[in-house]
Amino acid sequence: MAACIAALPARAQVWVPAWTASPAPDRKDGTPDKPVQFANQTVRQDMRLGTSAKALRFRISNELGVAPLKVSALSAQLAGGKGKPLPVTFDGRNDIVVPIGAALLSDPVPLSVPAMAEVALTVYFPEPTIAVVRRTPLRVAEGKVAAVADTVKLSYLQNVVSAVYAERATKPTIVVALGDSITEGATATRGSHGQWPELLGTRLQQVCPDQFVVLNQGISGNKVMDPGRSHSALARLDRDVIAVSQADQVILFEGINDIRHGGAPEMVPGRNADDMILAYRQIAQRLHQHGIKAYAATMTPFGGSERYEPVSAKTRTTLNTWMRGKDSGFDALLDFDKTLRDPTRPESLPDNITRDHLHPNDEGYVRLANAIDLSLFGCRAK
Repeated sequence: MAACIAALPARAQVWVPAWTASPAPDRKDGTPDKPVQFANQTVRQDMRLGTSAKALRFRISNELGVAPLKVSALSAQLAGGKGKPLPVTFDGRNDIVVPIGAALLSDPVPLSVPAMAEVALTVYFPEPTIAVVRRTPLRVAEGKVAAVADTVKLSYLQNVVSAVYAERATKPTIVVALGDSITEGATATRGSHGQWPELLGTRLQQVCPDQFVVLNQGISGNKVMDPGRSHSALARLDRDVIAVSQADQVILFEGINDIRHGGAPEMVPGRNADDMILAYRQIAQRLHQHGIKAYAATMTPFGGSERYEPVSAKTRTTLNTWMRGKDSGFDALLDFDKTLRDPTRPESLPDNITRDHLHPNDEGYVRLANAIDLSLFGCRAK
């Protein structure tokens, strides 16, 4: 007997990523006597969405976990206490255990959100927990509470949310920033959304409303080729870009952590230019296989930083020259080196846009975002 299959009603909407954060191994944010990150605590994370939404879904990640992840009492609302918190469930359940190596996607939450608005997700951790998604600004309260107040000081810690998906009528063009701490925005003012990918997203929203989303897949300490504080860009490309982001265009902006020496006492030399070119080409080719455009961003200066030395400086110059050439294999170039370098000291950042001679401050991030030609992505002012 032939099986009778009833067609489900078609949905006119699509689900697109509106915010992301890459999974990252435990950064040891705890203390020696309390190595876990959360234990009997409620955590609130405010995430600014890159597009408007008619409903939301949250992706809870334990992909790099070493133990099952137990979370409960999840709720979401517009940040700032606007509206009633709505439960975030998974197949109708508000208490879940995410297996090791897995991620769970929530049921749709009927929360309407305008573009560039903040959504607050509150999660209770009933047991000692090590969260394995990159650091973001969080508010942490002791015990199980219904809401974490705005007055709770922001902390910069790892959490468990790796993506927020938005339901909308059509898919926008999605741009992914893949990089290290400069892309993550580790030195931006906490809670300011002052990272250059977020600032770029704001510019695109102002000029071409609801046509683009910029996702930040930067991780502090990340390298292109080798593992370190996190999986390399080569290793995480499929998970963080191809599988999760629905990317149309990717900006690759990293390499400084690869080419600098390993620091005292070992002083291990960094990667050479030939190694790096191989890795860059691999990333561009793998993105092209999936119909994704790949943009290279030149490495910014780090003269005067703690691990600056002539060999790695020469490698940076060699790689930037190669990126500016015609045979890099990338679809376009963003010359961040030219944007940020001190014209009188081209191996250094201007003193007024950095504290450590490596990372830009808020003003430096603004310069990066404002220097990008929006027409590169297909956004043109009318």
